[in-house]
Amino acid sequence: MKKGINIWAYGNTPVEECLRAAKKTGFDGIELSYSLTEKIGPDATVAEMRALAALATDIGIGISSLASGIFWQFNMASDDTAERAAAAKHLHKMIELAAALGAPDILVIPGFMGPFQAGAPVVADYEAAYQRATDILREAAPRAEDLGVNMDIENVWNKFLGSPREMRDFIDGIGSPRARAYFDVGNVMRTGYPEHWIGVLGARIACVHFKDYRVNVGTLDGFVELLQGDVDYPAVMAALRRIGYDGYTIAEVFPTKIAPQAVPVRAKEAMDLIYQM
Repeated sequence: MKKGINIWAYGNTPVEECLRAAKKTGFDGIELSYSLTEKIGPDATVAEMRALAALATDIGIGISSLASGIFWQFNMASDDTAERAAAAKHLHKMIELAAALGAPDILVIPGFMGPFQAGAPVVADYEAAYQRATDILREAAPRAEDLGVNMDIENVWNKFLGSPREMRDFIDGIGSPRARAYFDVGNVMRTGYPEHWIGVLGARIACVHFKDYRVNVGTLDGFVELLQGDVDYPAVMAALRRIGYDGYTIAEVFPTKIAPQAVPVRAKEAMDLIYQM
């Protein structure tokens, strides 16, 4: 397994500086981010991404994957046709940019039934939502296969695909070797146990997010730095080893108000300890 960190840990620091910082801290790779407002987004070009990939190679840091919150803005499962079309467009763009970056994986939120904000619209029909998300991913699969990029479905608090067996069956239903799982250890803690999900998803797991969570909090405030919550990391590591997982484990942590530069350092130290479990 290889240790990586999500670029969100560095706040608004330019991408190039993040590459150097991740290398200096001792990570094997860094997960970059696609958004409407960042360097890597809808207007980015293949040439720009290849130049960024070349810089990463020169620095000696891998680009593990391309994450995004874009699918919270454009819902694959939405009742709105135009919103679904926008989600599909961003999915194709992410695949294209990831290939240019040399990143083998993109993080995909496969739709949500209702977002966190109170009063926001709720998708009317679960079965319809399931089919819409499946159709969008099936349509993108040939492009992902041609470019060698995995579309990794992440387990998130989206009121959709809420069990490991449902996630497994959804991925298999896309019918492509490029449809995989992005397993987030912390996200399942509110309703389950990560070691169970790992056992069910098995070889479908292409990327892993390391997070930690305090169950008795029960809200977004329950997410804490690694080894400060209730995740049973010895059980997690044992489960990952049982399925023969040897890809990236990526710390998804966020900068603190005081001494934010220390957060990636603490994450790396915690991951070193976790790897010994």
